[in-house]
Amino acid sequence: MNLKEMKARLRAIKDEAAKVPEGDIETLNKLTNEAVELSAKIEEAEARKHLSDLANAGVEEASARAEVETVTDEATKRGKQLKDGSKVTYKDAITSETVAMPQHNANDVNPTFNDVSSLVDLVKIVPLKGGESYRRGFEKSNGIGAYTAENSDYNEIEPEFGYAEMTKTKITAYCEEPEEISRLAPADYDGVISTSTERAVKKYLSRQILVGEGGSGELVGIFYNPDEAAKDIIDRDTDLEISAIDETTLDEIIYSYGGDEDVEDVAYLILSKTDLKAFATARNADGTKAYTIVHHGNTGTIDGVPYVVNSICGSISSESTEDGAYCMAYGSLHNYELPIFSDMEVQRSTEYKFKQGQIAHRASIFAGGNVAAHNGFIRVKKAATT
Repeated sequence: MNLKEMKARLRAIKDEAAKVPEGDIETLNKLTNEAVELSAKIEEAEARKHLSDLANAGVEEASARAEVETVTDEATKRGKQLKDGSKVTYKDAITSETVAMPQHNANDVNPTFNDVSSLVDLVKIVPLKGGESYRRGFEKSNGIGAYTAENSDYNEIEPEFGYAEMTKTKITAYCEEPEEISRLAPADYDGVISTSTERAVKKYLSRQILVGEGGSGELVGIFYNPDEAAKDIIDRDTDLEISAIDETTLDEIIYSYGGDEDVEDVAYLILSKTDLKAFATARNADGTKAYTIVHHGNTGTIDGVPYVVNSICGSISSESTEDGAYCMAYGSLHNYELPIFSDMEVQRSTEYKFKQGQIAHRASIFAGGNVAAHNGFIRVKKAATT
């Protein structure tokens, strides 16, 4: 039984003695004898421990004194050698605590935040490699039947059609890097630069899907209005104007989209991150959150309605946004078609600026784009605030 266990037993004896019935002298005598014996053993053990501690302290003190004397003797010895002109060697004189360590490079390169909207991957891709243009027909309206008298001509209904024209456009990205970057092994800086040209092309495409101006060699964006209203694919008179995002905004957008007979259920809301925040912070009259938002990076849902963030969108909730600016669009993303007339080509060259030691990277793709369904989206403008 060690010292700790003996002390624990002594405390237990005290508790047991308090519970012994009156008149039970035999039990009390046994407990008393055990307590006396334990007390003697505890006293002896503590005396031995105290003696051991004193001895150990003496050894440590003597060892420390000897070490100091040794260091002092070594220093004295080196001092005499230096005075005599002899060579002196200092062992372990340079360590990580006495000199700056050389710089090392990490094995990879930390990426920046995502700057490519998922919109470019969600619209309808139409592979047309080698093509020059693409034309999509769509139905604008149907007629309606009517009563007809006997022997009278049938009521004429003529479906109205429209066409979305998409011509080949060339989108490119180019950058250069000094050859020294490719030698910064083992980090793959060179690979990051090569990939950045491809990302730059996709980033531009994702923006032009919204704001492409439809001119020669340009995509036609969802926010684009032709010079003549008669050429509209999205009827500009259907544009919705909103001055602020509140608890009714999402319903207003959803029920304003589509025909009179259906409420469309497979549609995305395209908006800026600033307006997404406005939805997240909107409150009901009782102070509870107006919307339940689930985030998945660049996409997510607002009360179950899918959304995709695109930074080119204006912001209804921003005071700096001009009145009448397009800020959101809502509709089936397959109503926008992106014909791809070539593979994306990414090249690396060390020849163009060989003399300057520059490495060139470039990427290119031939593509087109346009809204491919009549009123395929409803567009939301910032209304003038009163």
